[in-house]
Amino acid sequence: MGAQLRVYRRRMRSVKATKKITKAMELISASRIVKAQQRVNASSPYANELTQAVTAVATFSKVDHPLTTPSTSPRRAAVLIIAADRGMAGAYSNAAIKEGDNVVAALTARGITPDVFLVGRKALNYYKFRNRAIAGSWTGFSDNPQFAHAREVSAALITAFLAENDRADELHIIYTQFKSMITQIPVTNQVLPLVTEEAPAGLLPQYEFEPDASEVLNALLPRYVEARVFNAMLQSAASEHAARRRAMKSATDNADELIKSLTRLANAARQAEITQEISEIVGGADALASASAGSE
Repeated sequence: MGAQLRVYRRRMRSVKATKKITKAMELISASRIVKAQQRVNASSPYANELTQAVTAVATFSKVDHPLTTPSTSPRRAAVLIIAADRGMAGAYSNAAIKEGDNVVAALTARGITPDVFLVGRKALNYYKFRNRAIAGSWTGFSDNPQFAHAREVSAALITAFLAENDRADELHIIYTQFKSMITQIPVTNQVLPLVTEEAPAGLLPQYEFEPDASEVLNALLPRYVEARVFNAMLQSAASEHAARRRAMKSATDNADELIKSLTRLANAARQAEITQEISEIVGGADALASASAGSE
């Protein structure tokens, strides 16, 4: 029984050490969620208003711009998938990658060749392990993206969209939308070509373009893509922290339950060991008593 008791105690020490790690990671993620959520709330109004401004210019100017005019026969599409650099976040990265696979499958079914751009080591390793083609990748900032990162990614996407040869006709972004601390949903947004709105009936607002609508779109659309990409990165970062906090809390709770179970088993083993020792002492005493009585 002594060997079994030592095994239980060794496992308890191991589980307690793991619990300290998961608890620390849970607290770190919980502290970072607030700042990430604040960045999302600060970025979303700008991205939404810029989207409305670009949509208004594209709708009422009637200018044929490559970033707002859908192709009659699209052949290629740029797909940006945003995942995590690190694990320990439950199904966060897998859900975004699976959503990306669905988008790629849908584009392929339409006869469109997808060019996949990846953000995050999890997505990059997933594609490398399966020997899939990668048009571009960026890692190292998934949990704390900066605007410079979004600008770098956006420049590659716009370059692919405006290329003279094998240009992309569509741009899709797959990211995880932060709904709450409990709910994070992988979503797909078509960023380009910009979907214009039908002009409403009645009086229309008067727009003046300086120098002209085409120049205004040339200036606004890169900023529009940067804002959408940056907001998607911030949404994904907040979702990553929330998913990691939830996963680490679940791991900590499981460690507590395992420690309780091992404690009960160790106590039972210790009690059995004590009972056996008492039985051996009593048996030895009876043997000595019997031997003494026989000698007399």
